[in-house]
Amino acid sequence: MLRLLLVLASLGLWKGCDVFAVRAQNFNTTGIRIQNGFERVYIQPFGTNGIRVRASLLRDPTGTELSALLDPPLEGPGGDQGLSYGQSIGYLGNAALQNGNLVVNVTNGVLSFSRVESNGSLSLLTSEYTDDKALPARYYRQEFRSPSFAAEYSFTSDPDDQIYGTGQQACCTDNTVNKKGQVVDLINFNSQVPIPVFMSSKGFLQFFNVPSQGRLEFSAYRTRFVASEATVVDYWITTASLGDYDSLQEQYTAVTGRQPVPPEFTLGYQQSKLRYYNETQVIDLAQRFHDEQVNVSLIVVDFFNWQYQGDWSFNTEFWPDPAAMAAQVKALTGAEMMVSLWPSVEDLSVNYLALQEGGLLATTRDGPGIQDSFAGVYTRLVDSTNPAAREFLWKRLNDSYFSKGIHNFWIDQADGGTLGEPFENNGQNINSLPYARAFTQYFIGTQEGAGKMYPWLHQQAIDEGFRNLSEPDPASNGCNYMSLTRSTFAGGQRFCSYLWSGDTSSRFDVLLQQVTAAVSVAASGLSSWTLDIGGFTGLNIDTAYGQQLFVRWLAMGTFLPYMRVHGDRVCNIPADSRQYLANNCPNEPWSYGAENFEIIKQYIALRYQLVPYVKKLFQMLHETGRSIMRPLYYDFSLSDETVVNATATNNPLVVHQFMLGPRILVSPVGVENATTKDVYLPRLPEAWIAQNFSWTHWWNDTNYGQGGETVNVYAPIDQIPVFYLGEKADILAGNV
Repeated sequence: MLRLLLVLASLGLWKGCDVFAVRAQNFNTTGIRIQNGFERVYIQPFGTNGIRVRASLLRDPTGTELSALLDPPLEGPGGDQGLSYGQSIGYLGNAALQNGNLVVNVTNGVLSFSRVESNGSLSLLTSEYTDDKALPARYYRQEFRSPSFAAEYSFTSDPDDQIYGTGQQACCTDNTVNKKGQVVDLINFNSQVPIPVFMSSKGFLQFFNVPSQGRLEFSAYRTRFVASEATVVDYWITTASLGDYDSLQEQYTAVTGRQPVPPEFTLGYQQSKLRYYNETQVIDLAQRFHDEQVNVSLIVVDFFNWQYQGDWSFNTEFWPDPAAMAAQVKALTGAEMMVSLWPSVEDLSVNYLALQEGGLLATTRDGPGIQDSFAGVYTRLVDSTNPAAREFLWKRLNDSYFSKGIHNFWIDQADGGTLGEPFENNGQNINSLPYARAFTQYFIGTQEGAGKMYPWLHQQAIDEGFRNLSEPDPASNGCNYMSLTRSTFAGGQRFCSYLWSGDTSSRFDVLLQQVTAAVSVAASGLSSWTLDIGGFTGLNIDTAYGQQLFVRWLAMGTFLPYMRVHGDRVCNIPADSRQYLANNCPNEPWSYGAENFEIIKQYIALRYQLVPYVKKLFQMLHETGRSIMRPLYYDFSLSDETVVNATATNNPLVVHQFMLGPRILVSPVGVENATTKDVYLPRLPEAWIAQNFSWTHWWNDTNYGQGGETVNVYAPIDQIPVFYLGEKADILAGNV
């Protein structure tokens, strides 16, 4: 009966409800192999309630393909099993496999996935897409000069399904949390960090473990994954009960890795701008923080601290004694330092010949090797997909920075293919159509087939160095130091690293857009995230608009996983003509007017009060994968229909708010000159009401009850609308 219903459902001939009134069977759990002419498909249990599917053409997967999956997983069955299987079927064959609460059924060669409910019945989650007239659900195109191929994989979906995750959308007009109806381009560039993983409101998560460029298409009745070039299509699917997004994240991070706990100094206030360009400026900055008695935990030196791109060392003309500088910063403020590095290498670099002769630079399929140009010179990328290049890079970073007391690294422009913009000739005026992106060739393959692993492996270069030179206390499960990256891939959360949202525009609407970007990243397994407080470009510090925008953005930043100020500010102070983009415009707490300085100091002080709570959230993230920045649907889908419906339509009232952990709701102000704000307080789940939880205003401790309504609250510039659950003293003590 079970197989008959699944066959009918997969063919669209059974119109009953989603829950099959049959009991789950104890299916064979060792794996299924499908030999379908030139196609081989392996289906295996992997992780908690998870199934892994791998398909290749003409030959079996080797098991050594690029993969973000941990093998074995941290939790759950599977792993270390190669291509083992217990059932082998042919074209139009039938088989079934169960792992925990997930059942995969192969009916006439078509795969479908169902969840086992508490009463033993099955709910169909998705199946390979079929119709009377349709392309095959597993569709390939191949040029037989190469073992690689293009692939399109299609799965069923319902018009009312909601889709969450898919990484970080590009700045600055995409305000969606529900991605249904969208096409997500799987190519990385500045602010665009798409990850082929998503959660469905039907209670499943699907991850395409393929670092290819391509697309995710979420149409009304079909979800399609498109890979431009692959040698194996590898995907993983898991399920949890409806509304249990924490379990989906726990199961996903168990197979892709968990975030180690960051060092506590990164949870404080981080000071950066474009740019501090000599030692004196940095020491004077530290002295001012000391004199003003403002806490700062990290001071950042941005790009072109080098003489030539690819030197990965300070230009000694402006930075004669980095070790003394770092020591003085530490003595004055207690702060650590971070320095920017780019992957670009120009031929005047001290490292160019060694990298070129060693084959450690990425090349291009058409031969010349040039990837891009910046600051008037052609550049190539260090090929961090090559282990020898990663070793070379870290040695230079250690000699130039780490050994001198500058322990944290900002991985900028390393999005892959070129310097990470959606065009070439980065940094120069373009008066005609830009060139297409280079056909980059890496040690591991092409940009089309493997390019999304480039930033991931660039992160790994730093992480390998950290682990070799600064082994953390094993009991802490944490990091001594961190890298900051503009791009990553699935599994990037297992590094001592955090992602930021790239070069955003300085506008109020962008402030709010960043909320939707953040919670989409969190739904993709990456909670170690931040942004440029104030936006990156266009903020004039001399205007009332710019000053107000900065304070509003800083207020939101107080409640992010990391509080990081950065930006390329505009002012009436001329740049230093001796150096490239040596912007002298200030971006410090005291740069936005005397009245605002007092407000900024209050927010910074509040951030340090919140550090125990944020640290606890990171500990929970490490232990369970539980997201830190939480869209409202995470916690209130089962208790509040308004949250469900508003998320479906990406209603700003709901999607521009977030929870910081389970106890704090944040509703940023994104309207100039606003003095009040409408805030939607979700209806609390019954279990929370049983704990006597209610929504309490952060600033005046007014109790607003158990939610389910919109309230209009006073929102002056020094009081971002924030509400908490339980006792504030518990939150500030880190008792989540």
